[in-house]
Amino acid sequence: MKLFVEVVGWIGAILIIAAYALLSAGKLKGDSRTYHVMNIFGAIGFIVNSGWNGALPSAALNVVWLGIGGYALLKRRRTQSAGSAPVH
Repeated sequence: MKLFVEVVGWIGAILIIAAYALLSAGKLKGDSRTYHVMNIFGAIGFIVNSGWNGALPSAALNVVWLGIGGYALLKRRRTQSAGSAPVH
């Protein structure tokens, strides 16, 4: 189980770093679905790893990070449903 938790944590780290790198390089937009999904799954990886290892401040931070990403996706979906052009 420990190996699984470590792998999940590393995948989370890679996703968050990759999302930020792609945003900084102009390959993703800050309001894109891909950017938010990468951050959400990255946060989940950190929550699992931090929680397992007892790093509660890090786990709490990533719960907030997950919430922000989820809110952004819901807001994006509502905007698209209202008839605006899709954002990739």
